[in-house]
Amino acid sequence: MSAWLPLAPCTPRTCVEPVARAVPWAVLRLTAVVLLLLAGIALTSFGWGSPRLRGRIPASLVRRWCRWIVRAAGVQVRITGAAAPTGPLLLVANHISWLDIPLLAAVRPARMLAKTEVRRWPVAGPLAARGGVLFIDRDRLRALPDTVARIAEVLRDGRAVGVFPEGSTWCGRSQGVFRRAVFQAALDAGAAVQPVHLRYRIAGGTTSTVPAFVGDDSLPASVWRVVSARGLVADVDVQDVIPPGAHPDRRSLARAAQPARPAEPAWTHAALVTRPYGGTKNPATAPAPAVTVGSMEVIKRTDAAAARATSSPAADA
Repeated sequence: MSAWLPLAPCTPRTCVEPVARAVPWAVLRLTAVVLLLLAGIALTSFGWGSPRLRGRIPASLVRRWCRWIVRAAGVQVRITGAAAPTGPLLLVANHISWLDIPLLAAVRPARMLAKTEVRRWPVAGPLAARGGVLFIDRDRLRALPDTVARIAEVLRDGRAVGVFPEGSTWCGRSQGVFRRAVFQAALDAGAAVQPVHLRYRIAGGTTSTVPAFVGDDSLPASVWRVVSARGLVADVDVQDVIPPGAHPDRRSLARAAQPARPAEPAWTHAALVTRPYGGTKNPATAPAPAVTVGSMEVIKRTDAAAARATSSPAADA
């Protein structure tokens, strides 16, 4: 793995909540998700990803299909706000789960930017390739300018591109910083930017980390965890569009598009994900922490990521 890649402190062991298994319901949900994905592969064979036949499938149907996938997995969808229906648009969102992809497309169908590893995902990989996903090799820093140029080209063509600028998934208790490089594509193409904030919670309102796809988690394990859970809700907050020319450079544009930070800072989250304070989230009132191997590992990874973000030329990525 390249040393410049952004890292999140989140791992399945330290962040993801356990799920009470409900196997019959989980099997039914998983079957429904797979069938919908297979239907999507069949539809893309008729040209959704093809420039020549683009538009044969209405965007409204694509949005509904994406919502159906999330709903089939047992997750309710709550979308507030709306994206510009036409014209060039860079959709940017915080990144938590594989569910983020259909949720962002449910806001507005877009060509997604994804890591090359997605090509190897079962069922979803072929669908992504057929659907016109823009793949990026995150291990090759030199490929970044070409990727930015490809995004700008798609935007100049009047289309939408969906991006997760954090460069890594977080569990939802905290979030990363938006990397600046992709915002250069919007500046180059004169395109608007539409921030979207994603949050997963239990129906009662508490943030849930069950959908998080973090660290060394495998896709099958993450999917099974989601379809086994009950009462999950995905909140999709489509925020005000940032018009072209509103910000002079990618630094200020990325800062303007960054969703409001959670009350719990990232470094605090990194120190507490393993509950070294015996379960409390308030270090001021807690006894001295027992330094565990897990907490040391998380803090070490966070410190290393922070050092790279401030000292590496790739911090602009």
